[in-house]
Parts: sequence; C-alpha cells; structure tokens
Amino acid sequence: MNIGTEILRRSPTLVSAVPVLCGALVPALAADLPAFRKGMWEFTRSVDTQGQSKPVTMTNKKCTEPSADMKNIQALLAKQGCKLSPATAKGNQYTFSSECTVKGEAMSSRSVITVESDSAYKVEVSSKGGGRFTKELLVARRVGAC
Repeated sequence: MNIGTEILRRSPTLVSAVPVLCGALVPALAADLPAFRKGMWEFTRSVDTQGQSKPVTMTNKKCTEPSADMKNIQALLAKQGCKLSPATAKGNQYTFSSECTVKGEAMSSRSVITVESDSAYKVEVSSKGGGRFTKELLVARRVGAC
C-alpha cells in the first residue's frame, strides 16, 4: 500500500475531497509545479502491488483545481508526521521522496511527476513498506470546464 493512499484512507473527509488524485505524495511539489487549470479532470490510476496477479486500475472524474488539492494533501501529510524531501526539477520532471510511519510501519516512497502542460500530468510512484513493494501510475488530464 502506498503512503499517500493509507493516509488518505485514514481521513475520509479528504478522500471525498481528493479522490485518487494523489496516491502519490504529489503535494510536496505544489509550490514548485506550474499551476494546473481548474476544471473537470479525469484521473486514471493504476496500482501494481507485489504479489498481485494484475494491476488494479481506477478512473475518476472531478471538477477541481489540482494545485489547490495538492497543497491540501501536503498539509495533511505534514500533520501526520511525514518527512518529504525537497523536490528536484529537471526539465518537466519533478522528483522527490517521502518517509512516513503508517500504522506503526515505516513506509518510503519515490515519486516522479512529469508535467505535460497546465492541463495534463502523470505521476509515477514506487513505494515500499510493510514487506510490500508497490508501483503506481496516475495520469491526470483536464477534460473540460465544470
């Protein structure tokens, strides 16, 4: 299980506010990323957990402003005691790592965000903890106005 996923599960209010947007710990970059446009966004997330026969894929549409959502998640993660590394940028890619303790277990994660435009980005996350390794891919695209 991914750190962000577990923390979001423990906070149902935030889960409804930010559905599958950032199982990856995207918020660490909120101040450094270009601003994303408000509108109707489609989020497709694929989670591949070690030991599963195939990845689980979820798709969700939401009227949102991803940059603001990322800042809200960042505040929640800080409150939960997660340590986020400073982001490093190379071209349109932003990389950072995180360390959290979730339900008494140490979890670590490495995230790479690739920004295509103010209306599209993807996040690749590798997480380990609790004896499991997880890879996630989140593809986010603005599909129109709200």
